[in-house]
Amino acid sequence: MFGYITVNKDTLSEENKKIYQSYYCGLCQTMKSQYGRRAQMALNYDMTFLIVLLTGLYEPDSVTREGFVCSVHPTKKRTLRTNEITEYAAAMNILLAYYNLIDDWKDDKSLTKKTYAEMLKKDFEKAKKCYPIQAKAIEDYIARLAECEKSNDTNIDAVAGLTGEMLGILFAWKQDEWQKDLKEFGCYMGKFIYIMDAYEDIGDDVKKKSYNPLIQLMHCCNNDQEKFDKSCRLMMTSMLSEAAKIFERLPILLHADIIRNVLYSGVWSKYEYIQMKKRKKHK
Repeated sequence: MFGYITVNKDTLSEENKKIYQSYYCGLCQTMKSQYGRRAQMALNYDMTFLIVLLTGLYEPDSVTREGFVCSVHPTKKRTLRTNEITEYAAAMNILLAYYNLIDDWKDDKSLTKKTYAEMLKKDFEKAKKCYPIQAKAIEDYIARLAECEKSNDTNIDAVAGLTGEMLGILFAWKQDEWQKDLKEFGCYMGKFIYIMDAYEDIGDDVKKKSYNPLIQLMHCCNNDQEKFDKSCRLMMTSMLSEAAKIFERLPILLHADIIRNVLYSGVWSKYEYIQMKKRKKHK
């Protein structure tokens, strides 16, 4: 479920590219300092977006470090940008990664996933101790999703809603006047992520006879690919439309252009990539 909430770099200004990259680098280095090098492999863009969104809303004091040299990209000096939200996002990144690895191990018995999960175990326990509510939300989500898979639940809205509920809790950083809006925003983004993930995987899931609630929709479309694609896009557009409405009513000026880039363009990057693969396949 990682990697769908990202920017469209082609339509982002050079200044905003640097700002966005600085938060990404800041998250990477925070994960390293808080949890060690092994944690950096779990880094994802979704949590970078969370930092940008919450920073835009709360405008906390940030620390900027110029001329940083990354060991992964040593030929180019970078800028790091961190604040108190960065540490929160790093912890959420660890929690999500660990539970996701454990879930993958249960599903496909991947020794690689199991080994990495064991490497993150200590870091996971540290993050869980700091954020027990969020950890329980993810744990409950994994368990409820497993029940849906076991019962072959075909109600895509209800199943996607589980991801939405979980992500909503993670997005609601504080119990304050913005909690309700952030929870709803995260909920719609979570639904979008689940549907996009199911849409991307449906070909493999059909072949492997794996659980995917969109298979029922495909049958309802009489296996008409074009009709199915339009139905899926309509659902995802609806989720993003609701999320965008919530964002636009929040008093966010700082980094608003970056957030709009993600919501109106960046999140569709994976969809366009899927379509491109389909076109190549049918040539």
